[in-house]
Amino acid sequence: MKSLGVTGGIGSGKTTICRIFEQHGARVFYADDEAKKLMTRPDVVELIRETFGPESYSDDGALNRSYLAQMVFPDPEMLRRLTNIVHPRLFEMFGHKREEADKAGVPLYVKEAAVLIESGGYRHVDKVLVVDAPEDERVRRVMLRDGASEADIRARIRNQWPSDRLRPYADYVIDTTQTKAEIETQVASIYNELARTHS
Repeated sequence: MKSLGVTGGIGSGKTTICRIFEQHGARVFYADDEAKKLMTRPDVVELIRETFGPESYSDDGALNRSYLAQMVFPDPEMLRRLTNIVHPRLFEMFGHKREEADKAGVPLYVKEAAVLIESGGYRHVDKVLVVDAPEDERVRRVMLRDGASEADIRARIRNQWPSDRLRPYADYVIDTTQTKAEIETQVASIYNELARTHS
């Protein structure tokens, strides 16, 4: 079974692309969603509390995402510490779920991750797809989706690798400012190329 890493900055359209892959029969590992689940695991909760303080979680045990974001995004060292807690466990989880998908006969396993390249996660997949769109368009989408301020979104974008730094790692690039039909054709072509090697 082949695997494909899908990455790109916030608002680039990664999830939209992954939904199309799912329609073709791929199984998708959404790294951000899996990381959120991981951060409720007792061993991880304990490490995060020790590293970032008891304020990291509310009294009912929910992750205090806004507090953690304020701690890590302005401080590269704090971000590195959080990454060192979460990413090794996420890679392990990805490996287990990939094995399950392979045993189930899934033709293509996709990992959707905003920091696929920066985290070294691209080494765990066969091919890499970079999803891209101009920054102003990405800001507009995230403002509509999350109701976040333009300043907050641009601050988050500055903390991510720009597309020109991601593209050298890419086997494929999809620009999501194209028409829906053009995007679907490109996804189908990538899926057929990678899934064909499974049959």
